[in-house]
Amino acid sequence: MRNVVTTEKYSDLLNKRKKVIEKVISFIETNREAIRNILTEVTLYQTAEDEIDTSIKVLRNSFKEVSYYKPPVLSSLSVFMPSNVLLYSYVLYLLVPSLYVRKIEFRPSTQVFNQVKKIHELLSPIHNFPIELVSLSHKAYIEQSVRKSQVIVFTGSYKNAEKIKAQLDEDQMFIFLGQGINPFIISENANLEKAIDDLITIRLYNSGQDCLGPDVIYVPNNIKENLLNMLMEKLSQLKFGEMQNPSSDYGPIFYQSALDSVSSYLNKYNDYIYFGGIIDYSSKTIHPTILLSNIEDKLTISEFFSPIFNIVAYNEWKEIEQLLCQGYFLERALGASIYGKVKSEMQAFLMKRHTVSINQTLLDIENGNQPFGGFGPMANYISYRRKLYIEPILISKALNNYWVEI
Repeated sequence: MRNVVTTEKYSDLLNKRKKVIEKVISFIETNREAIRNILTEVTLYQTAEDEIDTSIKVLRNSFKEVSYYKPPVLSSLSVFMPSNVLLYSYVLYLLVPSLYVRKIEFRPSTQVFNQVKKIHELLSPIHNFPIELVSLSHKAYIEQSVRKSQVIVFTGSYKNAEKIKAQLDEDQMFIFLGQGINPFIISENANLEKAIDDLITIRLYNSGQDCLGPDVIYVPNNIKENLLNMLMEKLSQLKFGEMQNPSSDYGPIFYQSALDSVSSYLNKYNDYIYFGGIIDYSSKTIHPTILLSNIEDKLTISEFFSPIFNIVAYNEWKEIEQLLCQGYFLERALGASIYGKVKSEMQAFLMKRHTVSINQTLLDIENGNQPFGGFGPMANYISYRRKLYIEPILISKALNNYWVEI
């Protein structure tokens, strides 16, 4: 039987744990190297540095977040952790919720179990919160933790999310965080230099192994050649190196599934490879690759989790609008980026379903203390008491909006 909701106010628990969070912030700041050494087992040096900075920022603003949304104090939370951004996820899904949840159990992804365990072992003596790493199989974790928790957070595939949701009771809140296509749309009046620099930044973030990377880049036909030449020149100058090397622009692919899926995709669409296309299995390297097609070619859009630039040429905005209205895109609506001056109706159209960045990347606007996401059911949703809420998500806000004390 699940624990009942405590009547203690969020402010009481917040005040008790605020000083501890401040201790954690200080520890992270003074132990960057130890944390970075763990992170660079799976991510690039510069990405790890950015992740540490972002994690500190979220922790510093966590008190304002919780004070603003005033979530109820809960007894229990179970978390299926993602396989990337390990420190940031530890902060978002464990440390910040610990300000209003009495006990949290979490299961790391098997791909990064050892690295997440190291982070937990490093930070848990500092915070000493009732945050427990559970070393169980997927099935056992559901039976022994998830079925007994009030709130469950799952990051992963929609298919697996639906399987877990089907095993829950209606009074359990299920928060799903999935993936989106994140179209990167360049208009003919865009500042190409900035658009290309930003595109490379977000597409090569952690060698492309980030869920906010754009899976498709729409480029007007009349500037296509210019953009491709500039993009190829910049990609040719990038430096491959090991994860721990501060000067590496991209490195080995950590996730075997990415190597396999990209290999299959490039084999299928080899006629569209415009630049690169080289995969070195011995070093687990996918070199920056450009695919070029026209919008009428209708290539399958896949999540690459690698440095693949899927360029699709278009003539008019209406062509993109028609595509984004189709089921595949609607279901996966999460983020979108626009570069250049665009008509207000175009921006409004995108904002109905996406978190939209204008002349900046989704990484630039993502804020761990504010709701983020889109309005596609395969991108994210909240399921509670037989209702589905498809919207940008922040755990504290979701609890404030929908949780009913019993």
